[in-house]
Amino acid sequence: MYLHRSLEIRDLELICLFPQSEEELFYISPRFVFPLTPDQIMNLAKDRFEPTVIIDKEKDKVVAYANIYADESEEDSFWLGNVIVSPEYRGKGASEYLINVMLEKAKNKLKMETLRLACHNTNSRGLAFYSKYGFKPFDIKIINLGSERFITIHMIKKLI
Repeated sequence: MYLHRSLEIRDLELICLFPQSEEELFYISPRFVFPLTPDQIMNLAKDRFEPTVIIDKEKDKVVAYANIYADESEEDSFWLGNVIVSPEYRGKGASEYLINVMLEKAKNKLKMETLRLACHNTNSRGLAFYSKYGFKPFDIKIINLGSERFITIHMIKKLI
């Protein structure tokens, strides 16, 4: 039902329609500003590894996106980033396919021993999903954006 390939410029407009609210876009990246634009995706993707889209092969339609990035402050620290699934495909296996593809790329293509991610405490659906795939909490970080404070839960999965 699903295939994957590298992100292409032609995918950007559709991916920008996936976040349905400011809160949802914040979950994808606190750096993004609602509404999401192709330029925001490309500016972040230029420093990322394996920007990947998931395609519904029956409809030849992009249905999900994610990438991997390095934490420059910590050697061998790689993170899953910008995970987003089209609202139409949530709960239909696209997120499972996406996470499995990204884990495979991290382990076999990029030769990573662990993969980390950050998930906001208010994103209970995301926390449950990542936990199901073997990610375990290892730290929390408090983010101050203007007058608001957010708690981000850092999770890690061993790949070897």
